[in-house]
Amino acid sequence: MNTIPVVENRIWQPEFECMERSQLEALQVSRLKEAVARCSTLPFYKEKFKEQGITPDSINSLADLRKLPFTLKADLRDNYPLGFLAIPKSQVSRYQGTSGTTGKPTWTAYSASDVERWADLCARFLVSGGLTPEMTVQISFGFGLFTGGFGLHNGIQRVGAGIIPLSSGNSARQVMTMQDLQPEVLICTPSYALKLMDDILKGDIERSSIALQHAHFGGEPWTEEMRERIESGLGIRCWNNYGMAECGGPGIAGECAYRNGMHIQEDQYIFEVIDPDTLEPVAPGEKGEIVVTPLCREAFPILRYRTRDIGIIYDDGDCPCGRTTRRMSRILGRTDDMLIVRGVNVFPSQIETALMQIKDVSPHYMIEVTRPKALDEITVYIEMEPEFFSDSMREMQEIKQRIDTAIFGTTGLHMKIELVNPNTLERFEGKARRVKDLRKLVD
Repeated sequence: MNTIPVVENRIWQPEFECMERSQLEALQVSRLKEAVARCSTLPFYKEKFKEQGITPDSINSLADLRKLPFTLKADLRDNYPLGFLAIPKSQVSRYQGTSGTTGKPTWTAYSASDVERWADLCARFLVSGGLTPEMTVQISFGFGLFTGGFGLHNGIQRVGAGIIPLSSGNSARQVMTMQDLQPEVLICTPSYALKLMDDILKGDIERSSIALQHAHFGGEPWTEEMRERIESGLGIRCWNNYGMAECGGPGIAGECAYRNGMHIQEDQYIFEVIDPDTLEPVAPGEKGEIVVTPLCREAFPILRYRTRDIGIIYDDGDCPCGRTTRRMSRILGRTDDMLIVRGVNVFPSQIETALMQIKDVSPHYMIEVTRPKALDEITVYIEMEPEFFSDSMREMQEIKQRIDTAIFGTTGLHMKIELVNPNTLERFEGKARRVKDLRKLVD
């Protein structure tokens, strides 16, 4: 466990974040009964509760959580658009949801009280990650249906810091704003931070002209190795947080000053980790699929939501920061982005971890999966750093061999490695799309 804080250790709501475990668990049980009562008004849950004989009185301990049904994203789609709305539309304060890039969006709704609680949840991880009222924050998240932009906006406003709601895109304007308004904090996806880092480091821009100290990233999985690249490149501290639109947006968990994992906001959420195949709990400290139950949502209550995210919950004692809540790992992958290649399960994050060990390559890469004959084949395209790019075939082959060895060490598979010229792979202003599975086009 890291025992050296990287910023001043500050806690936004110690009355909830530092509760005695016995009090916290009693609060969870009480709030879970209330959540079940709210859900019992919804047709989706009403039918399942009737089948299984479930009432709010069925919940007397945290162990009773397992009596409740799982909820899938498919269930939200089957009850499109507002089948999970538990309050009158006249009492809805806000609608948000997923982007709907592959179909109709998955809607979620908030009461006025939901919005207030959400602001405090975001304030918790922002404050623990160095934000103070004197600072200015540049939000380079989109401000559409995506919950990140407005969620973080409300949290920053609650802390009292200044906000530049720049939204995403137009990297030249992003960097110009950093120079002109001197924000100390950046909020965006990690992949967009890579693009901005490129523009800053490879453009005619003095790092001293930018006041950035911290960045809070979300919206997509990223690795510890990627954090180290961005921190060393920009000379800032990068912070991880976790959330999803279906369960309320960002603020479900976030890192403290010690960065020993993300503290789960357990006064408002219950987390489980299950085996996605058997649906049984995994052993403590083992990785599995994260299941989230929001406890306080009034407008859009949901129970045991299967996130498809793979992670670990740490329950190894109190954190030096003083919080008593359990912590979770960063997201290690998703059950729906796992590649099964020649019988081996491979997550893109494993490949990224291997690539970031090689100093000669940039953080920009693309993974392509094909089936040219009977066997699957993965090709990894990696940009070279300009200073390491060479016309020597021997030098390039040595780099490819080192990359292949690193990838084999994390995945157990040999992959085809293609080194490409600097600045040739796609940059992402929103969520990165680094995997092209072309097998689906020919199967």
